[in-house]
Amino acid sequence: MRIYTETQARQNFASILDQARRDGKVYIKRRDGSLFALEPVARQQGSPLDVEGVDLDLDADEIVALIRETRER
Repeated sequence: MRIYTETQARQNFASILDQARRDGKVYIKRRDGSLFALEPVARQQGSPLDVEGVDLDLDADEIVALIRETRER
């Protein structure tokens, strides 16, 4: 378990992130004694905007007709 001071964490942030990636978790301690854990989070697969489609059983002509109808309103 590696513990860094707040000043060390500020001055060496990139290397501390690398250390957390290697070891799984590092700790940062403030002057008042409070302790914080810094750990890597698994990457998300794909885009957060990816949504599952809904099958409406419509062909292209029906979709175009629906769009035209709503534009005429």
